[in-house]
Amino acid sequence: MLATTQRSLYFSTTLMTSKWNASSVAPAAADGIASRFSAIPEVEAVVLAGSRLSQFADDHSDVDLYVYASGIVPTSLRAEIARGARRSEIGNSFWEPGDEWIDVETGTGVDVMFRTTRWIEDQLARVLERHEASVGYSTCFWYNVRNSQALFDRAGWFKALQEKAGQPYPEGLKRAIVAKNHPILRNTMSSYLHQIELALARHDPISVNHRTAAMLASYFDIVFAVNGQPHPGEKRLLQFARTLCAKLPTEMEERVGTLLSALPSGRVPELANTMLNGLDELLRGAGLV
Repeated sequence: MLATTQRSLYFSTTLMTSKWNASSVAPAAADGIASRFSAIPEVEAVVLAGSRLSQFADDHSDVDLYVYASGIVPTSLRAEIARGARRSEIGNSFWEPGDEWIDVETGTGVDVMFRTTRWIEDQLARVLERHEASVGYSTCFWYNVRNSQALFDRAGWFKALQEKAGQPYPEGLKRAIVAKNHPILRNTMSSYLHQIELALARHDPISVNHRTAAMLASYFDIVFAVNGQPHPGEKRLLQFARTLCAKLPTEMEERVGTLLSALPSGRVPELANTMLNGLDELLRGAGLV
């Protein structure tokens, strides 16, 4: 389906060699997939990201590829690229638009996500220029771009995007994240802690788990912001915080672990308060509350 003339475009563009984590084996499929996507004129860049590029990669880590295009990449072309996979799902739209398959040669999971260039540019502008915080995970897209490895970059667009992403952490963004996430931990009438207490009174363990997870999302959003570190995402947060952050809440790992082990018992409010006390100490020391 991909014309031979389109495929030849790949060889006239810049293809950067991927630098994989030393503890993992580079699946041969990644460069080949990038090559096939590069033959689609709308595709500006294909990059590798995710745990395969982190020091925490393991045998369960998928190959996470991001395809940046000026428009929508047709699912027919996407299905052609995944043809021959051991198993494939084309056109997933549960989170970001994406495809998943199992590489037939290596048995490695491949997760391809599709983004438009305009959309990701706005995501960076949202945090780096407008300093707009989210409830949890405020700077994940910034981290993702900053820590990607380009496999294909048609005209240098992604290189320019990464250069923008390499700027220092804005002080205004740091304060915006704290202002958005700190009050809802336990200070407002609808705070996570209050919702947990109500859920316990209703004997609703599912709600206790749900609100505790949301509390931790905002908690770690603040921790990374205090340290001027873009948020690495939802996985391995304790490991990333320990590695990337010089300033941590008192006994962070122990208190988070104790809280999680108590779910969904009546001890959750007490243990959550202890965990949040350590976060408040951190914020006071940083002059952010």
